[in-house]
Amino acid sequence: MRSLSQRAAAPALLATVSTLALLTAAPAFAQNAEPVAGDAAQVDDIVVTGTRVQNRSRLDTLAPVDVVTSEALQTRGTTEFATALAQAVPSLTFQRPSANDGSDSIRPITLRGLSPDQTLVLVNGTRRHASALVNVNGVVGRGSAAVDLNTIPTGALDRVEVLRDGASAQYGSDAIAGVVNLRLKEASSGGGASVTYGQYFTTVKTARGERDETDGGTVTASAWQGFSLGDDGFLTLSAEYLNRESTNRSDYDPRAAANGAITARFGDPDVEQWTVFANAGKGLGNGWEAYGWAGYQDRDSEGAAFPRLSDNVNNVASIYPNGFLPKIAINSKDASLAGGLRGELAGWNTDISLTYGRNALDFRTEDSLNSTYGATSPTSFDSGSLIYDQLVLGADFSREFEVGLSGGPLNFAWGLEQRWENYKIEAGQPESYNRGPLGANTALTGGAQGFVGFQPSNAVDVDRDNFAAYADVEIPLTDKLRVEGAVRFEDYSDFGDTQTGKLSARYDFTPNFALRGSVSTAFRAPSLQQSYFTSTASVIQNGAVVETGTFPATSAVAAALGARPLKAETSTNYSLGAVVRLGRFDLTVDAYKIDIDDQIVLSELINRTFSGQVAGLLDPQGVQAARFFLNGVSTSTEGVDIVGRYRLPTDTLGDFDFTIAANFNDVSVNRVPTSSSVLNPVPTLFARQRILTIEDGTPDTKVSASADWSRDKWGATVRATYYGDVLQPGSTAANDYSTGAKTVVDLEGRFQLTERVGVAIGLDNVFDEYPDFVPASLNSNGVLGFPYYSPFGFNGRYGYARLSLKW
Repeated sequence: MRSLSQRAAAPALLATVSTLALLTAAPAFAQNAEPVAGDAAQVDDIVVTGTRVQNRSRLDTLAPVDVVTSEALQTRGTTEFATALAQAVPSLTFQRPSANDGSDSIRPITLRGLSPDQTLVLVNGTRRHASALVNVNGVVGRGSAAVDLNTIPTGALDRVEVLRDGASAQYGSDAIAGVVNLRLKEASSGGGASVTYGQYFTTVKTARGERDETDGGTVTASAWQGFSLGDDGFLTLSAEYLNRESTNRSDYDPRAAANGAITARFGDPDVEQWTVFANAGKGLGNGWEAYGWAGYQDRDSEGAAFPRLSDNVNNVASIYPNGFLPKIAINSKDASLAGGLRGELAGWNTDISLTYGRNALDFRTEDSLNSTYGATSPTSFDSGSLIYDQLVLGADFSREFEVGLSGGPLNFAWGLEQRWENYKIEAGQPESYNRGPLGANTALTGGAQGFVGFQPSNAVDVDRDNFAAYADVEIPLTDKLRVEGAVRFEDYSDFGDTQTGKLSARYDFTPNFALRGSVSTAFRAPSLQQSYFTSTASVIQNGAVVETGTFPATSAVAAALGARPLKAETSTNYSLGAVVRLGRFDLTVDAYKIDIDDQIVLSELINRTFSGQVAGLLDPQGVQAARFFLNGVSTSTEGVDIVGRYRLPTDTLGDFDFTIAANFNDVSVNRVPTSSSVLNPVPTLFARQRILTIEDGTPDTKVSASADWSRDKWGATVRATYYGDVLQPGSTAANDYSTGAKTVVDLEGRFQLTERVGVAIGLDNVFDEYPDFVPASLNSNGVLGFPYYSPFGFNGRYGYARLSLKW
């Protein structure tokens, strides 16, 4: 594996040259510009994440925080929140898996190359509930159950704060990589609306041919409105509707029965969704305020599985004479509701909240069949449901104490949290998983092809609770030196108790230069999904469909194969950074090291062909392979984040805002699980493909440079993002393929027709950049045209137009 310095050399040089250019140019620009008033310059950068001190800007924090406004998220073609956020934050990656069951529709984010469930997501500072989905197929984040960011519409947000530092002691056990805090709009008047239409028009160059495609047509309509609640209250309502057609970037199918056609659908799924959000606050008198928010989303999505051709033994010619392409349809209903009170109690700033969240996924397998039922098979199946809900009661208190320090008052905060969780799996209709009248024919696959339904033996209804208490003190020892310490105690009903801590410091040598750093520990208990998920699914292994059972670690089958009861992950996070401010220019550079022990992962597929003993275990279960969750992976992540910004107002040319941001990241797997299996020989639990996915499945280098310009009624944004090479590994080196290092350029132009009406047109991926295609030798059925590990997708050029209103 290449060292971090080798991987980052060329892009690092680019970032350094760009930064030096900005630094060199800064004095010349300043000669012709009016000084920036401190409050006006920083008002948009006040943050609440990573600190419990009020009125702290992102450049004054003890740890790095990215601030992304809703306006910045909307000056791009995509209306998908997670995609827009990943474009704005270099250390964050949002990949777009395809042909991977539920992960096609519920896609996870990763921060600093770590597992998606190692990033804590907050809404208005309170914990957001996770998705009910477990990512179990061959995707980045395999084995995780993460928050679905796309359940939040961009129009409901005021800004997003991304804390790039370990924060388990401050916020909770999931914050190993960092925290994403979504802050909702708080408006008592005004409003806005927009309608965006876009589609891909691209030249697709796969291993076996070239073609032009125009697809993925997307309509997004959103609106928000603020209402006053008396003289001291607000209610902000927002709504969004999205309808997106599927894309297809499959290669030509070389099999004889395909007749040279494209038989698969590899790309974005069809999506239709509507989302509503409300956020409110109202004064109660005597310094107290009631607040709350609620949201609901209904999403229908449909992705495709692998095609079954007419000569497939599992095809029924009387139903599908030309073969069929199974579809995996998911209806996601996501709800959240929160309420709270804040004010002053006995001299303490007090915030008491109750937050509820629920995610329910109903699966259907469409355009399919159960071949063991022959010509009587249904073609549409209810395949079961996954449901997760969470209730959080929190109480937070903070207070300043004058203790005679030259740097100002000491700030002390403490709090309590009680969390309840529930997880359910509900079985589908019998035909979705049963072996029918022809089931004695072992050549036929039982269950709905493409996505086998959850069986009664998979059904679970489990819950747990967790209690936490924390204390956080920030001490300004001098007017230059500040230190912060935090400790947290957590007790899980199923995993016992733990303690975590964090120590941070910052020294401002001058108003223009500061150093900051921290060290922290973290603890992440297995999720209910990881502890109890069980299913039978069609998994692609080396191009073949393998019926695979996923078993809880405590099951008899998993134990015989080498599983042990799950335990918690632990980690240590180190960071050291610098902050530079020179007039209108600011720069932050933050290095980090994250060591994780006992990471929870999903094992290899252990096939029945491995040994007669394995076959004896799996045959009664009706599966060809097994997998289960386990601990034992230890990793070390090292990297550097660089963010530089320069703002240039001019009298004649308009106002410019330049930003360059980079992330250089290296993940190493230091230890893998060993088996406790009583079988002989012992199956391998975690091998090459899984190790390399962790190490090289996200870009080691990501550099983004953007420029925003506005003048009178005109505006424009140009953005270029460099992505380092990403490996999509196989079980052997001969089966590896990669994305290649790529640069994607986006461009948008805007014009304000009137004070209230504006239009914008733009191109994302102006030069129609793709990852390297999958070699023909590794794509025997033509399904996977491009690596789905690609950090920028594989759809090509996207053109769009947007009409916006404000009042």
